[in-house]
This record gives sequence, structure tokens and C-alpha cells, in this order.
Amino acid sequence: MFRRLLAALILLVGAAGVLILGWPQLFSLHRAPGVTQLVSFRAAGAAGGVVILLFLVVLAAANPRFRRLGLSLSALALVFVLLNAAVLSSRGFGVDALPARAGADVTVVSWNTLGGAPGAAVIAKLAIESDADIVSLPETTEQTATAVAVLMTAAGLPMVPHTVAHGHISKSRSTSVLISTALGAYHLDESAGSTGTLPSLVMVPDSGSGPTIVAAHPVAPQPTELENWRSDLHWLAGACPGGNVILAGDFNSTLDHLAGLGTAPGTTVGACTDAALRAHSAAVGTWPTFAPALLGTPIDHVMTTANWSIVGVRVVENLDRAGSDHRPIVVRLRPAG
Repeated sequence: MFRRLLAALILLVGAAGVLILGWPQLFSLHRAPGVTQLVSFRAAGAAGGVVILLFLVVLAAANPRFRRLGLSLSALALVFVLLNAAVLSSRGFGVDALPARAGADVTVVSWNTLGGAPGAAVIAKLAIESDADIVSLPETTEQTATAVAVLMTAAGLPMVPHTVAHGHISKSRSTSVLISTALGAYHLDESAGSTGTLPSLVMVPDSGSGPTIVAAHPVAPQPTELENWRSDLHWLAGACPGGNVILAGDFNSTLDHLAGLGTAPGTTVGACTDAALRAHSAAVGTWPTFAPALLGTPIDHVMTTANWSIVGVRVVENLDRAGSDHRPIVVRLRPAG
């Protein structure tokens, strides 16, 4: 009797774990301690589930006394794998090339450079090859951003750099954004505030016409920063109230974490929608670079309001050894309609 009760308890706990980690939004646990970290790695979790499934099947086949429980646990592992595979497939694994640029298109590059580790020349090369109009650079100092802008301007893509730093000791506490002069002059909207631990910038056009550009960097959801991380995500939602907004950066969050922050059906954060989700490439991992992109976590995003359509999205994988632990993301936008 005890063995049966223990087996039933194990299956009950296993089923709860499968549901919570497979779809934490169902229980409003997607920003809860522990679950937040585990759900970040859906693809890696699914791969691990396959390994566990095979192990349980082999063990059940070899041990008749464990067979019933083993096969039941195998069924739970299979459900976990299939559930994660379905979620990832619905978000999409995307394509590697961007379609040709049209006259009114705007290209956005976002790259957390880990304190400018790749160097200004590498960052500028990517931006120039992408024909970037907006370059969001979390963890990038003013000195590096200025050097990138000089190189881009010399290449025929004149850019103006803007940087906000929370102190000057750690390079991770700087966020920079480069904006093409073709978009007009921009200034920092200090009244919009910022994320708390790490800075974000809200740039608005001097002329009043053109997109508001938000370079975003919420803090990572480490146990000691979890409350600040949640606060940062709510700030991001408020930074996209509607109108004409382009939001780009290292969100330290996947689409699972951002659930419920949209203000209307189909939106992701405030009135903004994730470009990679619209392009069916939101399952491609941008962090960490030592893991294959299909097993990584997609925490770097470009988001826009509905007045922009998505021409293409590319997660850049050929710079994995450039020095940063993040992959750049390049998004080409086109005015809708």
C-alpha cells in the first residue's frame, strides 16, 4: 500500500511540474522565483526531457518492479517534451537572411556587447553591413558608442550616439543607442524615467514626428534582483503606451516572462509586439553564445507598435566568438500600409 501511495504521489508531483514548467502562465507563476529561471530554457528543457524519457524507458524495460511507474513517468516526460516543442514551434525558428531593403524601411540592430567586448570595429561592421538606422547597445559605454558612430559616419551612415550610465565603475551599467541622422534629431526624454538597476533610454524626436526609440535593459532575474526585474518589465510596458514606438534591447526575459504585460490582444509589452514573434522566429536563442541558438534563450528583442510591419528578423550567429555572451538581433521594419 505504501509503495502505491508513494508512486501516486510521485506521479502527482511530476504532473504538476510538467504543467507548471510547460505553461506557467496558467498558474500565474511565469515571474515567480525558480520557475522564472527554469522556464527561460524551454528548448534545453525539452532536450533534457528527451534524455530523461529514454532513460526511464530503458530502466522500466530492465526492471519489472519499476515498469509501471517508469512507463507512467515516461508518459509525463513525453508530454513535457511535446508541450515545449509545440510552444517553440508556434513561436518559430525563423530564417537567417533579411529581405532586400525598400526606401522607407528602418533597420534596427540590438546587441548587448558585454561592456563593449567585441570592440568598436566589430560592432560598427555589423551595423554597417546591416545598413542600420538604430543601434541599441546595452552594456556599452559612451566611449565605445562614440567610436562606433565615428566608424559608421565614415562609412556613409552618419549616426548620433546617446548614452546613459548608472555610475562609471561597471560597464554593464551603461546603455547606449545610435540613431541615424536620416531619422532627424533626437533627445533623451528624462521625464520618462528608466529601468532601475541598469539604465534604459527613451529617445524622442526633436521635431515631434518620427518614432520614439527605447533602448531597453531590465536587470536579470537573479534571486536578489527579482523584484527589481518585475518592476523593470512593468516600466517597459509603460514605455510603449501606443502611438509610434520602437523598443529594442536586452530584456533579460523571454516571451513567457512577458505574458500579461500587453495592453491589448496580440501585444507583448504595452502597445508593442515582438518583431520576432510576428516573423515566426521567436524561438531562436540569443543568450548564451556558448550554447547553440536552438538551445539558447531568446531574451533580446525588438518590439514595435502596430504602425510598423516586419520585413525580416535575423539572429546573428557568426559573431558567437566576438566576445559578448549575447547574439545580436537585426530587424528590418517597414511603415505599415
